[in-house]
Amino acid sequence: MSPLRRSLIVVLLGTATLGALLKLPATAHEIVDPSVKRTPRDGTVRLYGAGGPDTAFKKVAQAFTAQTGIKVEITGGPEPTWSRKAQADADILWGTAEEDITALLETYSNFAFADVMPIYIRPAIIAVRKGNPKSIHGFDDLLKPGMKIVVTEGAGVANTSGTGTWEDVAGRTGSLDDVKRFRSNIVGFGKGSGPSFQMFVSKQADAWITWPDWPITHSDVAEIVELSEQRRIWRDVNVVVAPDADPASRRFLEFLSSGPGAEIMKTEGWVR
Repeated sequence: MSPLRRSLIVVLLGTATLGALLKLPATAHEIVDPSVKRTPRDGTVRLYGAGGPDTAFKKVAQAFTAQTGIKVEITGGPEPTWSRKAQADADILWGTAEEDITALLETYSNFAFADVMPIYIRPAIIAVRKGNPKSIHGFDDLLKPGMKIVVTEGAGVANTSGTGTWEDVAGRTGSLDDVKRFRSNIVGFGKGSGPSFQMFVSKQADAWITWPDWPITHSDVAEIVELSEQRRIWRDVNVVVAPDADPASRRFLEFLSSGPGAEIMKTEGWVR
């Protein structure tokens, strides 16, 4: 902020108000609750993160528990629904993109940035309604007048891997016109993949820029149209283990990253 602009704000608002404004976070994330007592070592490996990878993780956890007898609990969904509990007992956090895990670690400071491990990756895709009634075969079809598209954006209040994805895809070839035409067809901005999926259904949208796991796990209402290589972008899923995690946590991560784990993850679009 320039000195002149700062001076004008001080005059208009007063120094006390300015101080409060300057302390506001640049992006929204959950707030640490100092009353929470941390007790992670309870014999159960507990993972927390955004919805999406959780369905595949649960399949891996089931196989791991069957093999070892070690219990694993997977909690996925919007961060506000699990934040306080994760502060108390999370052994592992996962991020659905690098920006996602970076935002998470603003709150869960007992986890270290240096310990974050990318373990799988997946491409952005076009989700279309089951049966593909608009005969969408690629990105260029989304630029046609009258197309109804849903996209995911955190809007500064939600931590989601979808933030900026549609713009990355639309602007991939450096064409401003593509971005303009695509944007004119957007009918909904979902603050997270869950809300975006609900918009996709409720608005009877023709397309949604998202990740493969969503149409795979909701095949009754959606199917995948792949983006061409020149439009395709990739984001990883990553994990980080707490220093005070349950000792079995690393055993689970080894299994998650193993050949059998990779085969399970691949069923929902996660590759290595």
